[in-house]
Amino acid sequence: MADTKPAHSPAHSGTLSLALDFGPLLVFFLGYKFLGMIVGTGAFMAAIVVAVIVSKWKLGKVSPMLWLSAALVLFFGGLTIYFHDQSFIQIKPTIIYSFFALMLFGGLLRGKPLLKYLLQAAYDGLSETGWRKLSRNWAIFFVAMAIANEVMRRTMSFDSWLAVKVWGVTIVSVVFAAANIPMLMRHGLNLGDKLDSDEIGGTSPPQG
Repeated sequence: MADTKPAHSPAHSGTLSLALDFGPLLVFFLGYKFLGMIVGTGAFMAAIVVAVIVSKWKLGKVSPMLWLSAALVLFFGGLTIYFHDQSFIQIKPTIIYSFFALMLFGGLLRGKPLLKYLLQAAYDGLSETGWRKLSRNWAIFFVAMAIANEVMRRTMSFDSWLAVKVWGVTIVSVVFAAANIPMLMRHGLNLGDKLDSDEIGGTSPPQG
C-alpha cells in the first residue's frame, strides 16, 4: 500500500498542473467565442483566480509561473474591460515570456540554472550541465515566443491570434519540451516511471 500511492502521485500532480495552466486560457477562448470579449475576459480573470486557489489547495503550493500569470491576467484583464481594448490582453504573453527569459538568462550569468529549483522533482538525476542546458534552451524558447507573440498580435486578427495562442502555443510548447528529453538523458536524467505526457506538460511555459 505504501509503495502504490507515490507511484501515482506524479501523474496526478502533472495532470492537475497542466489543467491549471491550460484551463483558464480555454475558458477565455470559449467565453470570447460565445459571449464576447468583455465577458470572456471577465471569465478568464475568474478562472485564473480559481486556478490559484485549486493549486494551493490540491498541490500545497502555487508555482511562480502561475502567480505571475494570475497577476498579469488580473491587471491586463482589468484594463481590457475598462478601456474595451483587447490589445491589453494580447501583450500579456509577451511580458510573461520576456520575464522568464530574463530570469533564466540572469540565473545562468550567476551560475545558477533556475529551472533546477523549479523542476527538480520532475528531472531526477539530471546533472548540473543538464540543468544549465535546459535553462538555456527554455530561455531561448521564451525569447522566441515573446517575439512570435509580438509579430502575431500586430499582423493577425484577434480571432486568429487567440486560436494560435490557445492551440498552437500549447502544441509547440509540449513538442519543445519533448525535444529536450534526449539531451536530458545524456546528462543523467533518470526516467524510471516519472516521464509521461504530464511531466512534459508540466515544463511548458505559462499559458495565460
